Amino acid sequence: MAQGEIVERVVTYIVRSIVEEPDEVEVTLVEQGPDEMTAEVRTAKGDMGRVIGRRGRVAKAIRAAASAAGEEEGISAGVEFID
Repeated sequence: MAQGEIVERVVTYIVRSIVEEPDEVEVTLVEQGPDEMTAEVRTAKGDMGRVIGRRGRVAKAIRAAASAAGEEEGISAGVEFID
């Protein structure tokens, strides 16, 4: 299993569950350092608001889940939402 694969799967699953167009969801892992990954999330135009949520609550929850998944793999994981 590639490093960060659990993080990628978790983030992809959560985001696809929230949006109206799950086929448009794209999660790309970017290595920031030896034990550090960032999952870049792209969605269809109208879905980004759903993913971020009111006052960023949903985004914060997704970041927490990614962080926990990263800990499971022994890496530090973050999430960036890209328009």
